[in-house]
Amino acid sequence: MFYNILKAKDIVNLEGGKFEHKELMANGDSSLNIIAIKKDEIIDTHTSKADVAVFVLDGEIELHFDAEKFKLDKGEILMFKKDMEHKVLALKDSKFLLIKI
Repeated sequence: MFYNILKAKDIVNLEGGKFEHKELMANGDSSLNIIAIKKDEIIDTHTSKADVAVFVLDGEIELHFDAEKFKLDKGEILMFKKDMEHKVLALKDSKFLLIKI
């Protein structure tokens, strides 16, 4: 059995660069990640091999898909299917959980 209590605010920080990523758990294409990104920084266009849920812990981000974009504030979740091209823009310094299933 795996037990661990983590403080999400302390796992990643913005001191080192544009964004920081830490994988907390993984099993095949499924994973749990936490990401910190500075205001006005972009995570370039990419796809995922698994379905995705993005849960904003702090700040505000935009996810861009082709012609659509979605603004997510602290406490909001966006889910989308695998293989969808998207990019992330930080509207504020932000932290979010990236859950791939």
